[in-house]
Amino acid sequence: MDYIVTVKRAIYLGDYVIRILFSDKTERAVDFKSFLRQSAHPAITKYLKEELFKGFKIIHGNLNWNDYDLIFPIDDLYEGKMN
Repeated sequence: MDYIVTVKRAIYLGDYVIRILFSDKTERAVDFKSFLRQSAHPAITKYLKEELFKGFKIIHGNLNWNDYDLIFPIDDLYEGKMN
């Protein structure tokens, strides 16, 4: 059986960087700023409003913004690459 990695804890560090602790004890500081700035879609760029971006929650082991309005694959979060 493969082990499924999930997000256990996430702390907003500032400037669109979130420190994520995964269920396998790996930690990553993930920078979302470039991803948000490069998007042309208003559903994504609205998260450049820092107060809105800081409103993430951990739901079912993943980072989730505004009831699945914005969510990322666990693999991308784990690798720390937001493209």
